[in-house]
Amino acid sequence: MDLARRSFHHQTLLLFSLICLSHVSGTQFSFPRLGALRRTIRNRPEAESESISSVSKDFKTLFYSQTLDHFNYKPESFTRFPQRYVINSKYWGGPNTSSPILVYFGAEESLDYDLFGIGFLRDNAPRFKALQVYIEHRFYGKSVPFGSMEEALRNASIRGYFTSAQAIADYAAVILHIKKTLSAKDSPVIVIGGSYGGMLAAWFRLKYPHVALGALASSAPILYFDDLAPQVGYYAIVTKDFKETSESCYETIRKSWDEIDKVASEFNGLSILSKRFKTCKKLKRSFDLKDYLDSIYSEVAQYDYPPTYPLNIVCHGIDGAPKGTDTLGRIVAGVVAYMGNKSCYDMEEFNHPTDETYMGWRWQTCSEMVMPIGHEHSASMFPPSPFNLNKFIRKCKSLFGVQPRPHWVTTYYGGHDLKLILHRFGSNIIFSNGLRDPYSSGGVLENISESVVAVYTVNGSHCLDLLPEMKTDPPWLIKQRKTEVQIIKSWILKYYTDLIEFRDRT
Repeated sequence: MDLARRSFHHQTLLLFSLICLSHVSGTQFSFPRLGALRRTIRNRPEAESESISSVSKDFKTLFYSQTLDHFNYKPESFTRFPQRYVINSKYWGGPNTSSPILVYFGAEESLDYDLFGIGFLRDNAPRFKALQVYIEHRFYGKSVPFGSMEEALRNASIRGYFTSAQAIADYAAVILHIKKTLSAKDSPVIVIGGSYGGMLAAWFRLKYPHVALGALASSAPILYFDDLAPQVGYYAIVTKDFKETSESCYETIRKSWDEIDKVASEFNGLSILSKRFKTCKKLKRSFDLKDYLDSIYSEVAQYDYPPTYPLNIVCHGIDGAPKGTDTLGRIVAGVVAYMGNKSCYDMEEFNHPTDETYMGWRWQTCSEMVMPIGHEHSASMFPPSPFNLNKFIRKCKSLFGVQPRPHWVTTYYGGHDLKLILHRFGSNIIFSNGLRDPYSSGGVLENISESVVAVYTVNGSHCLDLLPEMKTDPPWLIKQRKTEVQIIKSWILKYYTDLIEFRDRT
């Protein structure tokens, strides 16, 4: 019997387990978050000056009656739920011109901020005379079957439909619906995604080549599964980024973990740490503080956007502390520099148990998106904490009653011998990366064929190419975007040539 039919006691117990997930015993640090945009909305000052209302006035929000289950014919499979998508036709040439459609794949969060924070479609729509489409991922934002995320995850049957395969099938259905509704049968579709959304875009091109002409997969770590990429790759790049920014900052952080444990072991040590770091709640264990700091360092390395460069902000705070400040005092100064001078700091801020993205992504990682990321590098500035699959499985089974499938992504989408597979069967995919992005350690960094190409920058960070164009953008970022646009343009021109040729044959 599914959980929706069980007693209230059992429903409450599962929800309680979800809320308490971050307090499960063990030393596995939280997974670094994916997401095309930085968690904090203090992204880029210049972009923030543009009001959301001025951007959204050209957008039209619609809802598609989506099929719950695309792959079965059980009675419940035909259940429908409203899936949100947004269109902007301001620059579209219209169906009579076969003008292209640029489709952004929403990922593990609400679509709301993507309309404002993702600039690639908005900036390039005039160049392509393109229709802009943004589709929300099922189970996020306003596209949650049967009510709230909390309710959906509580029900064992409902959350079983929360998969990436169902999500990209959703995207196919919405795209075909839009093309039919707008009489845009001959309009070529380019799908675009960042991070997890970038993986979805690449996989979509492989699974639905008849729907999408091409895909831009930005910062998509599609090789970070099934030990295809080194488990320590992510944190090795975080360490490298800090070391290159400031050797003294790197050394301070590296020494700080032992200092935290040393203070914690003293009489009333957790109270001392709570007071020094101004934690909103008294620490119950030193690991929670370390996990919080780990999340800050991961975020600033991953989303080290110009012109502010958050990693510099943290290190300037650490290095700029008054002379004579001890190690932990310097770490506190780094936190304040980045997070702002707050009355207190919430140790759950990066992984809050009631946050929609946290809840949803926790389920996705506990089912199919198992990315074995760990700390286990001799030169790392982080304490050792290798990924332990057995421990991870036990946590997921205790939380959701399911056993993760760590090999399913590579089975369903490919992974082993991916370069050979893409060379033989793939086409029209751009894998874009910035090498300062820790997730680039699981990305495709070399050309595989003439049309499956890698475009990367040495100085780039996570999904930077998808952010709005700015006057302060460095030349290497401008060049990266220009290269991507030229490649997409070549795909579309080839498509138009093929369209004319095949029309003449009929």
